[in-house]
Amino acid sequence: MDKQAIHSEVADGVLVLEMRMPEVRNAIGAEMKQALLDQARRFADDDSLKCMLLTGSEGVFCAGGDLRTMQDDRRTVSVRRRMAKTHASIRLLAECEKPIVTAVNGPAVGAGLSLSLFGDVVVAAEDAYFMAGFANVGVLPDMGLLYHLPRTVGRVQANDLLLTNRRIEAQEALSLGLVSRVFPREGFLQQALALAQRIATGPTVSFGLARALMAGAYKDSFSEFLLKESMAQAVVFGTEDFAEGVTAFQEKRKPRFSGR
Repeated sequence: MDKQAIHSEVADGVLVLEMRMPEVRNAIGAEMKQALLDQARRFADDDSLKCMLLTGSEGVFCAGGDLRTMQDDRRTVSVRRRMAKTHASIRLLAECEKPIVTAVNGPAVGAGLSLSLFGDVVVAAEDAYFMAGFANVGVLPDMGLLYHLPRTVGRVQANDLLLTNRRIEAQEALSLGLVSRVFPREGFLQQALALAQRIATGPTVSFGLARALMAGAYKDSFSEFLLKESMAQAVVFGTEDFAEGVTAFQEKRKPRFSGR
């Protein structure tokens, strides 16, 4: 693409992705979908990338799906083909055993709300807000929102947000559990990046397995979960990071994890 829908750079093991289509308020159309897929593949495949930080630009996180492209071809087969491309990127992000930070720098509406919830840690600028948005155009909430939202805020609150389409300011989002931290507007990206870089220095294998176990915990019985936990812990005990963590504790210093 001549113009990058997503600007990327690497900072101390963090893949920093900034959605940059301000003319459509970072809406998710064909270009953004392809850019998300390319970057998701990059993140999953590159072992030097320990954490991902996803944010927006020019005071907007993501305004949802690009309605102009939705009107192009509304046939069932065509819609499913477009959804398949969307699902390819979010499935990679969901299944990748690496932590993700979403830094909501402004409005996160519709699919933007969906995208924000792919963060293992979700932070918001003090003037950011969230809206479901789907009710305004008569479409089904997508990009996994009906999966993630009730798991994040509970079924009753999720229904309230989806059916009333009310605007959720950053502080209320914090109280609901939609975000874990709210940062000042000034220096927002720097604070979000510092958080992501701190996560990137952690024990990669342990973080990845914890992410996978937590994702599966909703469908496993407790006995099934404990079995998976024991196998995952056996893997972690064999890592160099575990040995380094124990040594650092004994030597009363900060551990230097390698991700192995």
